[in-house]
Amino acid sequence: MSWQTYVDSNLVGTGKVSKGAIYGLDGSVWATSPGFNVSGDEVKKLVAAFADSKNIAANGLFIEGVKYVYLRTVGDSIYARHSSTGVNITKAKTCILVGCYGENMQAADCNNVVEGLAQYLVNAGY
Repeated sequence: MSWQTYVDSNLVGTGKVSKGAIYGLDGSVWATSPGFNVSGDEVKKLVAAFADSKNIAANGLFIEGVKYVYLRTVGDSIYARHSSTGVNITKAKTCILVGCYGENMQAADCNNVVEGLAQYLVNAGY
């Protein structure tokens, strides 16, 4: 299965994630949903937040130039909101998964999908 299939089928295809992506811990793009344009600088800051969340706690985090308010980090997952939308960023061994949920979507559903796929990738060695 290609990385793109994971985004298309296992993230966005569930109907619980409005847009998503998988990035290497070096900031490289492995796969992304169409039109989801997270800048390289934004990805690097997301990866860095797993080592130290002080910056995003103080300043928020940015995805596609939109500021999200940092809510919390639990284990290998970072949660943030913007208005009635939000994001889950979960770290696996070699990559991070970014899953956004839109209006009329449930945060918990998005979180379960993103974290479930991340756990699958960890179990597969990624």
